[in-house]
Amino acid sequence: MSTTEVPAAHDSATPATSSPRPNRGAFRALALRLHFYAGLFVGPFLLIAAVTGGLYAVAPTIESFVDRDLLTVDSRGPERPLAEQVTAGTAVRPDLTLVAVAPAPAPGETTRVLFSDPTLGESERRAVFVDPVTAQPVGESVVYGSSGALPFRAWVSQVHRHLHLGEPGRLYSELAASWLWLIALAGLALWIRRVRNRRQRDAARWLFVPNLANARERRLNWHAVIGVWILPAALLLSATGLTWSTYAGANIETLRENLAWTTPAVTTALPGAAAPAETGHGDHHGGHPAGHSVPADRIQQLDGVLAAARAAGVTRPAEITLPATDGTAFAVKERRLSGTLTVDAAAVDGATGTVTDRLPYSEWPFMAKMANWGIQLHMGLMFGVLNQLLLLAAAIGLITVIVRGYLMWWQRRPTATARTFAVGRPPRRGALRRSAVLTVPALGAAALIGWFAPVFGLSLLAFLVVDVLVGALHRVRLAA
Repeated sequence: MSTTEVPAAHDSATPATSSPRPNRGAFRALALRLHFYAGLFVGPFLLIAAVTGGLYAVAPTIESFVDRDLLTVDSRGPERPLAEQVTAGTAVRPDLTLVAVAPAPAPGETTRVLFSDPTLGESERRAVFVDPVTAQPVGESVVYGSSGALPFRAWVSQVHRHLHLGEPGRLYSELAASWLWLIALAGLALWIRRVRNRRQRDAARWLFVPNLANARERRLNWHAVIGVWILPAALLLSATGLTWSTYAGANIETLRENLAWTTPAVTTALPGAAAPAETGHGDHHGGHPAGHSVPADRIQQLDGVLAAARAAGVTRPAEITLPATDGTAFAVKERRLSGTLTVDAAAVDGATGTVTDRLPYSEWPFMAKMANWGIQLHMGLMFGVLNQLLLLAAAIGLITVIVRGYLMWWQRRPTATARTFAVGRPPRRGALRRSAVLTVPALGAAALIGWFAPVFGLSLLAFLVVDVLVGALHRVRLAA
């Protein structure tokens, strides 16, 4: 993204001059070249991710206004029994299979009666919204994912995820997430080096843009300081974004399984019966065949099931998954809502009201908790509006850093040249050749990361091939 302080007198293809200290500055040179080339070629993908990510960050708040007719009601007073609310919802869509119900999270909000719909895509369900006070339906909509996103927020999410291009489109976001952390850390290394080279080595002072007379230095400091401020958010978004990616995400999932870091789930098999365990996602059609009619007595058991789960510690707004077979318990799991930090769950035998399994969030593996919190932060749901504003600020900061990086590159172009099109020169190559101490660990790390994140590895290999070809072409031209 940046062409950070590259001497204009050095040409990118000029061989490294002899020096009595060949290792001096090799790490800085490597960081500078990585920061430059990765930022230059991955910058457009990062820019798209930042723009769509900024919109995605505030999507929950926008959704609350756009879909307020479905999400909120004016009725106040005691709520009708949950079974009555669900019965009203099933009357609206008797053609679909009831799979779950999400009781109203707070007074003035609606209950969601959820159905599997074979015409919808993966992770989509049909929801009928019911006024909990009057038990009257107020509308219906498609909801998406574990957070129950409505169409606007789901549309924004898909734009951010794959630009509505399907699986091929996910490569753009995986490329951006794969490189963001490296570009950010390389920029940090360069910033630290700049601070150490200053007469005043007060790092806190350089967290703000100094009032420098030199315009180039001032532009560079704006780029660097904003990058340092958004660094924690950039690293978080890069790490959590990779968990949703296609290739790196699959390797992360395998690693989590091998280290027992996966998200646990309550067991819904009743004693003496063989039934599948609750997956904990609550966003698929699984377990309820199309056209399957839920017995009326199961609907009548909902109030007792919810009361038992509350007594078992599931105290926050939850979703109740109805059993698909007689040998399965109800699964009650806290929803992924704004401001929710825990995800407690319980399994309840609807016939007896007995809690057959409990899974407090405190018993989750530490890394599973960290993954959940990271995803919550990425989605803008962990701390409500404050979380969303921080993500929006980080997105604006990233956009600013990228645009300023390209401007600096363009402003460094040669002005006195016969060429009709000239751009800023890249940093000098040859850092690895000058330092054997740096070469081995750098190549080893690149190979390991490239194997774990194939999109990163292939793009890095493409950068190296292009760089070698450009250098060879330049040497041929010089020889001619």
